[in-house]
Amino acid sequence: MSRWLSPLLAFCLSFIVISALAPSLGLQVDRQIDFWLLWLAAMLLLALPLTYLEVALAKRSKTTALNALMSLTRDADAAQHWRVVGWLAIVFIPFLAAGILSSATALLAQHVPLNWPHSYMMLGAIVLAVLCSYIPRQLLVVLSTVAALAALLLSNTMSGPALTPWHVSALEFGEWGNATILALVASGLGLGVYAQSNLTTLQQQPRATQTAVPVWIAQLLAVIAFGYFSLQVEYAGFSLAIAALLAAALLIQLAQQQLAERGIALWLQGIVILLAMLIWAIPHAPTVLTSILMLWGLVICLIYAIFAGWIMKISHLRKAMNFKSEISYNLWRIAVRIVAPMAILMAIVSFVMRVLA
Repeated sequence: MSRWLSPLLAFCLSFIVISALAPSLGLQVDRQIDFWLLWLAAMLLLALPLTYLEVALAKRSKTTALNALMSLTRDADAAQHWRVVGWLAIVFIPFLAAGILSSATALLAQHVPLNWPHSYMMLGAIVLAVLCSYIPRQLLVVLSTVAALAALLLSNTMSGPALTPWHVSALEFGEWGNATILALVASGLGLGVYAQSNLTTLQQQPRATQTAVPVWIAQLLAVIAFGYFSLQVEYAGFSLAIAALLAAALLIQLAQQQLAERGIALWLQGIVILLAMLIWAIPHAPTVLTSILMLWGLVICLIYAIFAGWIMKISHLRKAMNFKSEISYNLWRIAVRIVAPMAILMAIVSFVMRVLA
C-alpha cells in the first residue's frame, strides 16, 4: 500500500483542489480545448520537473520538507534565508486546507438551505477537519479518494446542468496564468507532501522516476477527470464536500508532522495551523484569500526552482535522481533552472494583471 500512497494522494488532492479553485479560474462549466492543451504543456514543462525536484530533495535530505532545508542549505553553502521557503510552504498547507473547506461549505450552501453564516459553517468544518486529522493516514487517503471518485461517478450518472461542449477559442495571455496555477498550485507541488507520504519507500528506490512519474500521472488523470465533472449535480456536491473534509484533515496531519520533525512545540504547532485556517472564517474574506492562495502557491514553486537550479550544487541532485542518461538530467536542469522560473514569473504577471483588471 505504501508504494501507491503518493499517487493516490496526488489524484485525490489534485482533483479536490482543482474543484475548489475552478470557480475562481472560470473552469466550472467552460471547456476550451486550447486552454487544456496549454495546461498539458504546463504539466510537461513545469509540473513534471518540479515533481522530480520534490522527490529528489526528499531523497537527498532523507526527511520531510521543512526539516530538509536545514541540511540542504548547509550542503549547498547557501544563506539561511533560503529556508524561508519551507516556512512559506508549511503555513500554506493548512491555509490550503481551509481554502478547500471554504469551497466545500460554499458548495453545500448551494444545495442545503441551512441559512447559516459562512463563518459559522467554516468554524464547524475546521473543527471536523482537525478531529478527522487523527484518522490513520492510509485510511484518510483511501476514503478521500473513494469520495472523490464517487463524486465523479455521480456527476456523470445523475441528471444536472449539461456541461458545455468542447470547443476552441482564441488564446489569451491570462490563460497561461490559469494553466500554470492548475498545473502547479492545484497539483499541490512545492509542499513536499507527496515525498513525505512515502518517505521510507522512497529511500529504498534507486531512481526518483519510480516515485515522480506515478505521482505526475495521477495529477494528470485528476485534471482530465475534472474535465468531465460538474459541481452543479447535487449528490456529487455532497460527495465532493466529504472528500474535501478528508483531504483537509490529511493536509493538517501532514503539516503537523513536518512541524513536529522540525522540533516545534505542540502548542506552537496548533497556533500555526489554526491561525492559517481561521482567517478563512472572516466574513467576505474567501474571495481575496483565494487569490492570495494561488499567488502564494506560485511563489513557493518559483523559490524552489531558483534554489534547486541556481543555488544547490549540481552533483547533489544528479545523484539523488539517478537518471539513466546524462541527457535526461540536463533536460531536467534546463527545465528547473530556466524554463520553470520564467514560466512561473509570466504566470504571476498574468494572474496579477487579471486580478487588477
